Amino acid sequence: MENEKLFTMPFAKVYPLLVAKAERKNRTKQEVDQIIAWLTGYDEAGLEQQLKNQVDCRTFFDEAPCFQPNAALIKGSICGYRVEEIQDPLLQKIRYLDKLVDELAKGKAMKKILRKP
Repeated sequence: MENEKLFTMPFAKVYPLLVAKAERKNRTKQEVDQIIAWLTGYDEAGLEQQLKNQVDCRTFFDEAPCFQPNAALIKGSICGYRVEEIQDPLLQKIRYLDKLVDELAKGKAMKKILRKP
């Protein structure tokens, strides 16, 4: 039931929280947008449209133009769970995004966050 509440929450409510998490650590909205683009394939206009349309998290990830094939390289804990062990595919995608923004806030270099060699 708790996951369903997250799945039906408008992504437009989650997005400012992700940006605030980054900005508290002197990172930028643009960097958060870059992470979202890498993970989901949304360009700036596509992200803005999804936010404007108040789509829920399920729709946001279901309609992602090109979910990152290297997302499986994202490892580690977020909210007490290891992202690579999460069984629900939608919850895993949401936690991937949270983990990447967490890495950004902790000062990790963008190249490492985006899993570039």
